Amino acid sequence: MTAHEDPIETSHALRRALGLSRRRFLAATTGVTAAAALAGTGPLASAASAATSTAAGKGGNGVLVPPGKRGIILYTVRDAIGRDPGSTPLASGFRRVFEELARIGYKQVEFAGYGQHPNAEGGANLESVEGARLLRRWLDDNGLQAEGNHGFIPGSWPLTTADLDRFKLHLEIANILGLGHMGTGGDPTGSAHKADWDVAAEKWNHLGSLASAAGIKLYTHNHDAAYGFLLDSGPLDAAGRPTRSSGVRKLEYFLTITDPAHVYLEMDIFWAHVAQFRFRTYTAPDGSAQTAVFDPLAVVRAQTKRFPLFHAKDGKHNPASANGYDMVPFGTGDIDYAGFFANMGAKGYHNPMYEQDNAPGDAADPGRSLRYAELSYANMAALRG
Repeated sequence: MTAHEDPIETSHALRRALGLSRRRFLAATTGVTAAAALAGTGPLASAASAATSTAAGKGGNGVLVPPGKRGIILYTVRDAIGRDPGSTPLASGFRRVFEELARIGYKQVEFAGYGQHPNAEGGANLESVEGARLLRRWLDDNGLQAEGNHGFIPGSWPLTTADLDRFKLHLEIANILGLGHMGTGGDPTGSAHKADWDVAAEKWNHLGSLASAAGIKLYTHNHDAAYGFLLDSGPLDAAGRPTRSSGVRKLEYFLTITDPAHVYLEMDIFWAHVAQFRFRTYTAPDGSAQTAVFDPLAVVRAQTKRFPLFHAKDGKHNPASANGYDMVPFGTGDIDYAGFFANMGAKGYHNPMYEQDNAPGDAADPGRSLRYAELSYANMAALRG
């Protein structure tokens, strides 16, 4: 391992290459064997070297998203996972959808929970140790790597015993699946007030330390509101809360008060561009109106390794829409993904997951989400820069 490699990343790459659970990995790498691996000799060192090279996702010839880094969040194809396999010849349930995604060419998946249709193989709910083992077998059978999950993040703070136990279960599930990351589909808080973000940071720092101890990076996924302006100054309202902003954006503030060793982010690039469209002005402490245009790429470049995951969600510019963009398959919109991926830094580190909230079809077009997944994969593979 060089001085520039992330030890958590290297550990995960090695565990995946060897097919070991975290518990077995720790046992296997004690004593002389571990020393040999760290010294750069022996079979473990060879596996570590190969796995780290794979994890780096090297792509030549200007390829911006190397084959091993092309991913999809399963929320995009939730209709396929959730439909009754007895009612259609189309891919249904986790196992058959994995097969189809692997056929398309995807190498990574991000879960959006562990539920599927009750009639699919394995049953409705795979949020258990046994369910995770079944999912891992299907992933391995199809050459897929699970990279993250939008799962359980406790709402309570301080943590209740029940929430802590469930969080630990999700860490165990994550290790069985081989996840490098575990997170949520929601913002740390829906509030605009600084005090609430301070509380959220305290909770996330604690949860992140628990995840790090399990060898997992904890991440929060953003929507546009998280890049609105923080209310941190000016006159107070009736509840004693500030009503104006110093110009700091909420999630940017969150980055400054959370531990970079334990708390990570998954930028949804579509919603970040919606924030660029929506949140352009704020009321300064002196009451004046100020303009500040959000630059998603600048936020990533400043701390690029805080963003191990992205949602690669495309949008067609539509100023008549409240969001400024309409969601479309990846590569068919107006967001400059070639420029973004070429200039965000730490090439080979990031894991972009294609997402399209409106991909699922209807009764007239039930195969749409997987068809869009195939189109989006081709466009992701074609990115050059």
